[in-house]
Amino acid sequence: MSSIRVLDAPEQDRPEGRLEDLRRRLRATRGRARKVRGLLELLRPYRRRSIFMLVALVAATGASLAPAPLAKVAVDQIHAGNITALDWVVLGFVVSAVVYWLASYFQTYLVGWVGQRALQDLRLQLFRHLQTLSVSFYSRNRAGVIISRLTNDVEALDQLVSEGVSTLFQSTLTLIGTIVILLVFDVQLALIVFLILPVLAIGSFLFRLASADAYRRTREKIGAITAYLQESLSGVRVVRSFAQEPRHLRRFAELNEENREANVVTVKLNAAYFPAIELVSALTTVAILVIGGLQALGDSDPGPRIAVVVGFIAALNNFFDPIQQLSQLYTTYQSGMAALDKIFELLDEEPDLRDAPGAPDLPTLKGELRFEGVSFRYGEAAYALRDVDLVVPPGQTVALVGATGAGKSTLAKLAARFYDPSDGRVLVDGHDLREVTQGSLRAQMGIVPQEGFLFSGTVRDNIAFGRPDATEEEIAAAATAVGADELVERLDDGYDTEVGERGSQLSAGQRQLIAFARALIADPRILVLDEATSNVDIHTEARIEQGLRRLLAGRTAIVIAHRLSTIRHAGRIVVLEGGQIVEQGTHDELIAAEGRYWQLYRDWAEQAAA
Repeated sequence: MSSIRVLDAPEQDRPEGRLEDLRRRLRATRGRARKVRGLLELLRPYRRRSIFMLVALVAATGASLAPAPLAKVAVDQIHAGNITALDWVVLGFVVSAVVYWLASYFQTYLVGWVGQRALQDLRLQLFRHLQTLSVSFYSRNRAGVIISRLTNDVEALDQLVSEGVSTLFQSTLTLIGTIVILLVFDVQLALIVFLILPVLAIGSFLFRLASADAYRRTREKIGAITAYLQESLSGVRVVRSFAQEPRHLRRFAELNEENREANVVTVKLNAAYFPAIELVSALTTVAILVIGGLQALGDSDPGPRIAVVVGFIAALNNFFDPIQQLSQLYTTYQSGMAALDKIFELLDEEPDLRDAPGAPDLPTLKGELRFEGVSFRYGEAAYALRDVDLVVPPGQTVALVGATGAGKSTLAKLAARFYDPSDGRVLVDGHDLREVTQGSLRAQMGIVPQEGFLFSGTVRDNIAFGRPDATEEEIAAAATAVGADELVERLDDGYDTEVGERGSQLSAGQRQLIAFARALIADPRILVLDEATSNVDIHTEARIEQGLRRLLAGRTAIVIAHRLSTIRHAGRIVVLEGGQIVEQGTHDELIAAEGRYWQLYRDWAEQAAA
């Protein structure tokens, strides 16, 4: 075992470049519609172990073929009364059994090792690829379907990669070896056996045609179930609030029934095909017994003929078993290839945004943002922004206000380069965002969304998310600055309190406070607050107002808010309507102008008073 590890030691250190090379080769393979080669590409990094596995496989196959010739020799020697030779035959049986045991052990171990490492690489490559895809991809695709690609579809490849490749080689070698043995034993009897090969070939072809579509549908149905399950569990509070459990149960039952029906089709195909193989095997054995027996009865010395028949019958198992195994492998192959198609579809997804070739990293930012003639629309929809010109000086807080759909969030997304403008350009410190690396931009940018999303883990882990190396003092200082220290002190375990999935153990306001602290500790030069106080109650809003001032101090900030009380002290307020800037100025200037902002502020004040 240790020698095997030494042989493949370099393969265990798989750099990121190897995973990128794997993705490139897999995508090229799909382009050539060569799925089997795509499967073999997964094994390529472990070819030395794979070669050793094939050597063990050949040894195991040879040992499994030995009993039939040995049986014929044994009958011949018994008929001849040669006891000494019979001892050697018995020894041959023992040796073949030991060789088969040892070779099968190494083969099974190496198949499992290589298969699991290949699937580990594939999962990692898929996850790495998902990190590169643009925000728009996640808007178009349900999270449950994406999860299904990394779980159900990769799992479907497990049996194919771990067992399918070895079964393919071993069954093929066994079948070829058995054909040679049968021809050596008796050409006439062998030709009788071969007569059934066209029947098996036609049956296998029909089975392949029928099962290909059936297995593709099973992959689609299990993906739909996973997607609906993920969505239902994520929205369980909404389901409970509207008492819609029966409707969700009915819909899940419908999907489950569709999945059952798709799988029943494959069950029926297997039930019709594989017993037919067994029937043909039994009928062929009967034919050999009848014909060989009649030939033996017609000979003056039936001993040699009986030895041939015994050896032939022993070899027939090695003839039909590989055919059945290859047929069973095809069902595994169909399921695995259907999954591989889905995986390739995901790998074929290209990011909408890419760094330009040779794009430099941004230097330390001062924080000036400039929108020059910016227009943008989502796909073929109407323009969300049109001809926007806006300059945000370094360190200034600009508030965006307007009715729903006015383009506020779109403008913020362009500043973070989640999208590129359809026309015009966005610059930071004079650098066009399309000409610098995205990583260097977002490393100096903090974003606090409307929903304070937290990861499972502790309060400490979530505050330090953008700076994992932050000290305890820095974490506590960030929490204190935004007014989250009182919240933490009230928790049973303080900073070690588990927040639960998506922060479910905390209230919406508490989650948002921690999100503020998370943004502050990353020390961004540019800050985007997308309706970040909409889920915070009036008391909490007042308590964190001072913390927000500290958070925004000295930073360029874009603040989107429906509560206009939070943006009265902004350096500039920009009013958007229909994707265009209709007003901008300070709070006092816009109130005095009695324009669109004055109307929005008046309506908000009336609602707040009510």
